[in-house]
Amino acid sequence: MDPLGGLLNPRARGAFLLRSLLSEPWSMRIEDEAPLTLVAVVRGSAHIEAGPATAQIAPGDVAIVCGPEPYTVAGSAGRRPQVAIGPDQVCRPIPGVTGARAMGPLGLRSWGNDPDGATMLLTGTYHSPAEISRSLLAALPALVVLRPGEWDSGLIRHVIHEVDRDAPGQDVILDRLLDLILITAVRTWLARPEAHPPRWYTAQEDPLVGTALTCIHARPEHPWTVAALAAEARCSRAAMARRFTELVGVPPMTYLTEWRLSCAADLLTHSDATLETIAREVGYAGPFALSAAFKRVRGVSPSTLRTRA
Repeated sequence: MDPLGGLLNPRARGAFLLRSLLSEPWSMRIEDEAPLTLVAVVRGSAHIEAGPATAQIAPGDVAIVCGPEPYTVAGSAGRRPQVAIGPDQVCRPIPGVTGARAMGPLGLRSWGNDPDGATMLLTGTYHSPAEISRSLLAALPALVVLRPGEWDSGLIRHVIHEVDRDAPGQDVILDRLLDLILITAVRTWLARPEAHPPRWYTAQEDPLVGTALTCIHARPEHPWTVAALAAEARCSRAAMARRFTELVGVPPMTYLTEWRLSCAADLLTHSDATLETIAREVGYAGPFALSAAFKRVRGVSPSTLRTRA
């Protein structure tokens, strides 16, 4: 599992996926504090404001909104929000706004103000992206928009086909489709000239450092040394240390420690595994060694992190 794949670990199981059916006038302020949201237009159009960034999106477009700050989605620019969507998708009207249609449930996985609305949006919300993907999310701007010619917008058609169904396993199918859309959109963005991906992301293309990163990501529990990573890449220890530090920005063992602690943080916050089990899964001899590393690097103990989560 690398940090890009880790964006979906834990995957979108139980992620909030909704179809919105809307007729003008409409405007929503999203205050759900989600770290990551996808908005795709099926028909009609929408205007998104996320911080200083704004964009008009049309059919086939997909927007990635990085939270947890609030953002606005509306039928047109400058329209005052009529409702606010809070945590747990609780919708409340905003006082003082008149002339707006009432919004509410419109059937299975559907919501809005008109079942025959001219605008249809698909929204997928991730509330708990993996810890190991923190550096990746930090590299994304508040709002990313991809147009149909830039990515495989055909994935949206698959979601539309499935969102109305209520067959066994349907939530799993929709979660995986949402995963595919997210991973495709993020990879497409990171390939743009104006993107500033994390240094580890571009370093993966280097034959020496890429091999070392693959080893670290795949087997954090292995007792890696610079010499062992160099042997995997078939280069000298000095060459590995120099090249890795140059491209990734930190020495190999520093990166290994950070990766192990990120993997441990995911297990602490998304599993019931014991500290002993987690320590061994990420390459530490036992809970005391893991706790010492956590306190030294992150300033908190593993138990404190789990309690806060």
